[in-house]
Amino acid sequence: MNYGEFGGQYVPQEIKDKLKYVEKEFKVAIKDEEFIEEYKYYLKQYVGRPSPLYYAKNFTKYCDGAKIYLKREDLNHTGAHKINNTIGQALLAKRMGLKHIIAETGAGQHGVATATVCSLLGLKCTIFMGAEDVRRQHVNVEKMNLLGANVVSVTRGNGTLKEAVDEAFEYFVNNQETFYLIGSAVGPSPYPEMVKYFQKIIGEEARRQVLEQENKLPQAIIACVGGGSNSIGLFSSFLEESNIDIYGVEGAGLGLATGKHACAIANNKIGILHGMKTYMMQDDEGNVKDAYSISSGLDYPGIGPEHAYLHKTGRVFYDAVTDSEAVEAFKLLTKLEGIIPALESSHAIAYAIKIAKKYKKDDVIIVNLSGRGDKDLNTILNL
Repeated sequence: MNYGEFGGQYVPQEIKDKLKYVEKEFKVAIKDEEFIEEYKYYLKQYVGRPSPLYYAKNFTKYCDGAKIYLKREDLNHTGAHKINNTIGQALLAKRMGLKHIIAETGAGQHGVATATVCSLLGLKCTIFMGAEDVRRQHVNVEKMNLLGANVVSVTRGNGTLKEAVDEAFEYFVNNQETFYLIGSAVGPSPYPEMVKYFQKIIGEEARRQVLEQENKLPQAIIACVGGGSNSIGLFSSFLEESNIDIYGVEGAGLGLATGKHACAIANNKIGILHGMKTYMMQDDEGNVKDAYSISSGLDYPGIGPEHAYLHKTGRVFYDAVTDSEAVEAFKLLTKLEGIIPALESSHAIAYAIKIAKKYKKDDVIIVNLSGRGDKDLNTILNL
């Protein structure tokens, strides 16, 4: 599938053939009532959905603007939104008769969620993770090991998410019996479509919940964007509402002027990355530039193709938050609400602080709290 000029399948023919088969099985599965019922069963009874839409009263008072609600994906089993997608794709793989799941992970939440569902469904699991992220996210690595996954530390390059994806794709090419469970709304088609489908539950719930609690739709919604799965999941139910402001927040790292950031859209170059055409971190010679963010889940040098399209059409406004702003927001929400957010989510929290006063006191802003911050405590404590 293409999103305007973005997306597509920029992969070798043997992978195209496999992706065609995956796409065919996916389209059949989502029309199969039994498959959907099994997926919904696990979301409710295993993940714990629906996740709450929580009115952050103390945080709202601090921001002195619109009412701020938090979509509590941090309360899901495994502590993030990633589990929504891993259950869906793992059930698809099992339906296809594939028994070996591979995945990439940055912050480790997707890796933990993948290892979790593989344990649940009796599937072999291999997780590729950059060596730097292995160091930063040691607790999640230990969780994956306990769950029975084989965690492969990738030492090439910067040893972060891009290198983990590179290694996973190479393994996928050379091991045709595997199912590659991509964790974000990136990669060659049909992955962005599949991830959006399994994450749209976030937006569906948030829309229903805000109508129940406020009897109106939000004036704005905010989510952090690395590859873009939590954000596209939230955005999906509000994109047709032209009067709702939608904000995607990338990681500005040490500042855009320093070059040490993860802002693919701000970099404003279009190229081919991991089988898709999208905005990416690219130099004038066309080489992929290293991305940087204090948040392991945001230091990816590209962005999902639908996000690229939403930026180019102007439907979503993409901006960026620095490491220091995210850390400040992390500490602030923890003290004000007793909720420790993931550093990824802290970027969205920081952006809410910036824009809250633009809106009326009775307006509503929804922030997607995509994950919890247990995994980031060592990073915060070592600052």
